[in-house]
Amino acid sequence: MNTTVIILSAFAVYLLLMIVIGILCMKKAGTTEEYFLGGRGLSAGVAALSAQASDMSGWLLMGLPGALYAFGTGQAWIAIGLFIGTVCNWLFISSRLRRYTIRANNSLTLPSYFENRFRDKKRILLMVSSIVIVIFFLVYTASALAAGGKLFNSVFGIDYHAALLIGAFVILVYTFMGGFMAVCVTDFVQGSLMLVGLLLVPIIAYNMLDGSMVDLLAQSQVPGGTAGYLSLFSNGERPYTFIEIFSQLAWGLGYCGMPHILTRFMAVKNEAELQKSKAIAIGWDILSLTGACFIGILGRAYLFPTILGETTSSSSENVFIEMIHKVFTVDLALPFIGGLFLCGILAAIMSTADSQLLVTASAVSEDIYRGFVNPKAADDKVMKISRLTVVAVSVLAVLIAWNPDSSIMGLVSNAWAGLGSAFGPIVLMSLFWRRTNLAGAVAGIVSGGLTVILWDYIPLIGGQTLGTVTGIYSLAVGFLLSILMIVIFSLTTKAPSQEILDEFDAVAKEK
Repeated sequence: MNTTVIILSAFAVYLLLMIVIGILCMKKAGTTEEYFLGGRGLSAGVAALSAQASDMSGWLLMGLPGALYAFGTGQAWIAIGLFIGTVCNWLFISSRLRRYTIRANNSLTLPSYFENRFRDKKRILLMVSSIVIVIFFLVYTASALAAGGKLFNSVFGIDYHAALLIGAFVILVYTFMGGFMAVCVTDFVQGSLMLVGLLLVPIIAYNMLDGSMVDLLAQSQVPGGTAGYLSLFSNGERPYTFIEIFSQLAWGLGYCGMPHILTRFMAVKNEAELQKSKAIAIGWDILSLTGACFIGILGRAYLFPTILGETTSSSSENVFIEMIHKVFTVDLALPFIGGLFLCGILAAIMSTADSQLLVTASAVSEDIYRGFVNPKAADDKVMKISRLTVVAVSVLAVLIAWNPDSSIMGLVSNAWAGLGSAFGPIVLMSLFWRRTNLAGAVAGIVSGGLTVILWDYIPLIGGQTLGTVTGIYSLAVGFLLSILMIVIFSLTTKAPSQEILDEFDAVAKEK
């Protein structure tokens, strides 16, 4: 049987499994709490792996390995920053956020938590937060769909645009039907598959190297020579600057502002399960990030004399795809197994896109529609609006990702910065600073989101953006400015009511 047909059959089996999960979970998504938070009934393993899988996306298996393949070990500073951010998020944010959202009128979404936490009767926070989610999650979802298009195009030679539509359709189907529980269960499966691929493929490839890895790297003429390429403090052919290292570590700041990750904390069954989730999630993160970095460096040696990124070869972001193809369909002649590992890349893509679709749908249906348009809307009406939103957002994300030359890393970077700057500071301050008030919350969200847009998209200096001129990641600037605005506005306006302060103290005392 043709190798391509065998690999395609592995993809078909995997995609059908995801749709079946969506159908089965549809019966458990009859109310808005079940559709958006799975009835707050997630087990430790599902919560941990779904949070991490929805976080990492195609960036983990394509963007990060591709960056290390092209420029060397120094690109791992992003992974280090993300690991620190993950650990802090699980250790300091998860438990308190879960308790606070339950106490704050059983909030189902991040915008509704902000509204209930600060007693925002004019619903300003609800609207502002929902708009931020819709804007930046459109870009984020587009990055995942672009990765899917590149995967199918590279593996099967399918036209990028056709591949983009296929991936979007499957994600749309199971998210549309099963809601949060379908997303979490599929993410659990996908997170497991990602981890197996990230660990096994580099181990097998390393043992199949035709010579010393250092010698092969030298022969491939890596930038900066072998010593520079393997140094954590070299960026291609030159040393890293402090600003570059700081900017890459700043990626970790984004974690506490990611709605699709924070909702997992809100949905865990109980505190005991949440404690187990922390250990599982941190362990998964260590192994997966290490594996992804190793794939980028090892891939340079294993694939030589082919050098990705040259005129006649595929992008460096396809290094993991090319390694799987060579290991299982050329060297080992096991195309179905190779197809399953390629599904690990698809898993990374789908696990993020589905979560982003659901969070955006909840912002539109629960926060905007029921919050402003029709406050008395019944659950079934809100569910219909949510599912229609999933369809609409999918279409818009496809349009954003339509350009086959769009960078996965670039799209993820902008969306991560926008969400992290807008929501990260206010999540932190709302949980740990009792003086934070409504005015501070609004100022923090608006200043954080606008800073990223201004920094990354508006050419202010000689036709260039501030991000390009300074080299500083917009998340670092937006995050710090947002915290500053929260403090200034909270201290210069009316203090929180005694009711809010009592609620804060009660949550802080809970264990």
